Amino acid sequence: MQNVVPVEERLADSALLERRGQYAAEVRRLIDAAFAVMRTTGDIDPQVRDIVRAAGLSNQAFYRHFASKDALLLAVLADGQRQLVEYLARRVAAAPDAESQVTRWIEGVLAQARHPEAAEATRPFAMNGARLADRYPDEHAAIRAELVSTLAPSVHALGGSDDDARFVCDLALARMNDAIAQRRRPQPAEVRRLVAFCLSGVRHGT
Repeated sequence: MQNVVPVEERLADSALLERRGQYAAEVRRLIDAAFAVMRTTGDIDPQVRDIVRAAGLSNQAFYRHFASKDALLLAVLADGQRQLVEYLARRVAAAPDAESQVTRWIEGVLAQARHPEAAEATRPFAMNGARLADRYPDEHAAIRAELVSTLAPSVHALGGSDDDARFVCDLALARMNDAIAQRRRPQPAEVRRLVAFCLSGVRHGT
């Protein structure tokens, strides 16, 4: 006999699906609003009232999805991390060999400082990196590990180690953050020198 889902369960599933879409849209609006407020103020510690006002939502909607402001900031971090990881992964995948992959990865990181729009969007996090690492040590470590994971296979292919991949990642991010903090656009010669320095270090380590 064919299983038939009771009508009340079908209606409940339909209502839950509709509510899930509504809630997902609210979360997206809150994340985008928090990011916009941080970009405007340059601070990673915006007020909840400013976020909900920018999102066009209520405090009730905010606390329906986030237990605290810190929980929302973690979501903003995770969202920005996802976008950067996907961007770097696409750049690496499009490169023909390991050396080109490392080169394109480093260039992709520095591009965050070379392009004014990306630099301004990243500036609150660049300026408050130490605070973020202190406030969210586990999440900060996980973010760094995910970034390194997009680079490590290419470094391994050149004979380097996991430590080499972490060194390259740390150096590229430090140069990016320094440039963003100073509102300085890294020039192509600086990017090429950084790439050459990192590739030389990986090879020297072998």
